[in-house]
Amino acid sequence: MTHHHLDAGPDTVHWGHFDAALPPVLTIESGDTVTISTVSGPADVMPPPPFVVPDALRAVQERVPNRLPGHMCTGPVAVRGARPGQVLAVRIDAVELHYDWGFTLAAPLRGALPEEVAERHLIHIPLDRETMTGRLPWGLELPLRPFFGVMAVAPPTGGGAVSPQPPPPHGGNLDNKELVAGTTLYLPVQVEGANFSVGDGHAVQGDGEVCVTAIETGLVGTFTLTLRDDMRLGWPEADTPTHVITMAFDPDLDICARVALTLMIDLVTARTGLSRAEAYMLCSLVADLRVTQLVNGNNGIHCMLPKTCLVGRS
Repeated sequence: MTHHHLDAGPDTVHWGHFDAALPPVLTIESGDTVTISTVSGPADVMPPPPFVVPDALRAVQERVPNRLPGHMCTGPVAVRGARPGQVLAVRIDAVELHYDWGFTLAAPLRGALPEEVAERHLIHIPLDRETMTGRLPWGLELPLRPFFGVMAVAPPTGGGAVSPQPPPPHGGNLDNKELVAGTTLYLPVQVEGANFSVGDGHAVQGDGEVCVTAIETGLVGTFTLTLRDDMRLGWPEADTPTHVITMAFDPDLDICARVALTLMIDLVTARTGLSRAEAYMLCSLVADLRVTQLVNGNNGIHCMLPKTCLVGRS
């Protein structure tokens, strides 16, 4: 297996859109590992000195058009032999800070409470790589738990450019804080090559991402990308070291909850041989339905079930 490296820059970043027509900037074999750097943030949220804005971020802001509302994503990375109907397993091997600051923004008419603030509020937060903490302006130090808000394969051919913000079935702005290093994300492949992209680095975020932003920052991620012929998915799923996760996205949180729960029942019956009624009861006892995010057009619910409970009859 080969380890590749892909750095963010004007030639490797697409901003605000996914499109099946985007040509891959790197092609790898199934099972290869790739380390990808990402950048984040338009010019109007850049910090003052002594914070340092990376040259790559400045170059992306100046040279890459922001086609639709959305994030800067590095990629696409094609996986040779990928075809629609397969699943791309994205093993998140490592997530590291790319620079030593992040920002959080609240603005009128945005977020879970659009009337809560009457004017724009922007804060810049120093990030300490050694202690893995971020210091808020009022002195509170938050432990960091970095993850990528956006991970996706390309959307179906023929649909043109789509924004990553309302996350569709192929991935996108998932904003699921459980997708940290050590987790595997499963994405249903829509086009030949799969064409994986990543961006929207978060240093830390609460469930819901209620004001629209986490601590937004650039990250460097290491991923192992593997094609799976033995899985069929309609929505993204994930495995953490301790839990299995199903996800659903829709403007209506009730619909999200029903879909995520139904997908978990599907997963439990497939892995254990339990009946659907038994899986439903098990979910009532040990599964947690959590709000992923409330701010991206399509809201999100994810269902988490401990792996220790994936046991059939003995």
